[in-house]
Amino acid sequence: MAGEEPQGRVAEDAGSPADGGARRPRRPWPFWLSFIVNLLVALVVVALVQAFVVKVFTVPSGSMEPTLNVGDRIVANRIPYPETTPERGDVVVFSADGAWEPQLPEPGPLLRAAQWFGDLTGIGPSSEYYLVKRVVGVPGDTVECCDDDGRLLVNGEPQEEPYRGNTYPFEPDVLDCATENRSQRCFGPITVGEGELLVMGDHRSNSADSVIGCRSALPPEEGDDAARQDCFRPVETDDVVGKVVLKLIPWGRDGL
Repeated sequence: MAGEEPQGRVAEDAGSPADGGARRPRRPWPFWLSFIVNLLVALVVVALVQAFVVKVFTVPSGSMEPTLNVGDRIVANRIPYPETTPERGDVVVFSADGAWEPQLPEPGPLLRAAQWFGDLTGIGPSSEYYLVKRVVGVPGDTVECCDDDGRLLVNGEPQEEPYRGNTYPFEPDVLDCATENRSQRCFGPITVGEGELLVMGDHRSNSADSVIGCRSALPPEEGDDAARQDCFRPVETDDVVGKVVLKLIPWGRDGL
């Protein structure tokens, strides 16, 4: 009929982008590109979480048995001490530098790459050397061992330590802190300074901890406070990475 628009013109205009019609759908990314982008995003998220929130570590030795065993995977909370210091009894991860730092060979390029990935994701080796111990003394504390029953003393108070594993032998009047050949359980008294922590392993007889240099079969001379303090190896509070809050692997074994 005269004056009517052809039906084909209406259909053509409906699909025109200028009139608000549907646009042609975008082509999806190739699978390989989508995989790479998602992997990079995941790595960035993991890196940020480990840098500021929690970090995964592998227990390097048996010094914390029976609480933690060699190879256990643990999670350290990086934000429990924003304005405070660790408390007595906390199990902490710290950067083992200074007097704690071991002499290790220079890593090769493959190991460096693995360490970079480990620092980023918590999987594999790390370029930093970390240790895990239990906080026994905080700034201002005086720590020594032992009382007549072989117990650790903090500020003169005997400590009940249900988490403690194997330790050095101690027998009153036979092998204690007053006998000619004294028990190697004995040390101190040691005063913890400002910004310092005294840490020990739960497996006391197999722990290179803050007081390993203070244990001796021979007692220091009476009043020789300098000798007691010189043997003390503190952890600086600034070197604490975080508080151990969770054991990931292995499942089903009691620990923290």
